[in-house]
Amino acid sequence: MEKILLIEDNREILDNMTEILELANYQVLTATNGKTGVAMAIAHKPDLIVCDIMMPVLDGFGVLHLLHKNETLQHTPFIFLTAKTERSDMRKGMDLGADDYITKPFEGTELLNAIASRLRRRTELQYEPVASTTQLLQHLSTQELLDTLKQHKPTNHFKKKQQVYAEGNQPQYLYYIFQGKIKISKRNEEGKELIVGLYNEGDFFGYQALMQGCMYQEDAECMEDCVLGLIPQADFELLINQHPQVMRKFVQLLARNAAEREKQLIGLAYNSLRKKVAEALLMMDKKFNNTGNDYTLHISRENLAAMAGVAKESLIRTLGDFRNESLIQLKEGDIIITDREKLATLIA
Repeated sequence: MEKILLIEDNREILDNMTEILELANYQVLTATNGKTGVAMAIAHKPDLIVCDIMMPVLDGFGVLHLLHKNETLQHTPFIFLTAKTERSDMRKGMDLGADDYITKPFEGTELLNAIASRLRRRTELQYEPVASTTQLLQHLSTQELLDTLKQHKPTNHFKKKQQVYAEGNQPQYLYYIFQGKIKISKRNEEGKELIVGLYNEGDFFGYQALMQGCMYQEDAECMEDCVLGLIPQADFELLINQHPQVMRKFVQLLARNAAEREKQLIGLAYNSLRKKVAEALLMMDKKFNNTGNDYTLHISRENLAAMAGVAKESLIRTLGDFRNESLIQLKEGDIIITDREKLATLIA
């Protein structure tokens, strides 16, 4: 029977979680403050820990910090439970090494699904075959080398709007997208966001900081639920140092990204409102539409405005104009591009 430690100072929430987990056939341990929770974790070695952030004596961040200093507990799956929805709190928790977070109030199924997912991933990691990276990379083509880089590596499940890394973080992984979409963005001092990169299934991201040997210069966030491959920095550096053709591949990606960002910055400086919005729509269509047919863009108005570099209100007005001109259709919040050629003439 798998053992779950719950650390929560609200007795009603604690009792409710305990009942749900015991009905699901888990062994449940409980603590009502962080200090007691750390002591119980050391004594009982749980298979997973669910911990509130705001608690007396020792908060959730302190609990996670202490557990990561303990060799026997530092790899135990850890889920934050919090009523706070501020971006900074979630970011801090993930940066400290939490595997997931659940925001109160929550449904019982959400708690069970998060726990089951983390326990399943823990089991997979325990039994994954460990292969010598050097042996795996012998006598392979560039594509085979990249395919090998993606295999036999840990994967993590990220929720929509969950942050993968933040500006100022120390890079540790190269990321590969097995499922989902990622946006790369920067914020000014007033908190206004500008999306500077989009990544889809089959893309690598996070390589710029690794290759430059610097901190991340932007934030990476999931635009939908994602499954990401986490490739350790050491493996990535071994690959590019021993295989010049792979280094060239990533240098080409860097050059392409630089060219796209330069084009975007010029557009932000000189393009009209209509041209900025048209360019953002066509950029999304080019990145995510693999069919060549009418494509439904599932993107929030906030994200599209951040990509175009315009105010949300201005974006909404312009989308309305495009709809009236039969360039797009708006359906339940989604956007369908119906006349690419005419839309493209706006940015010519």
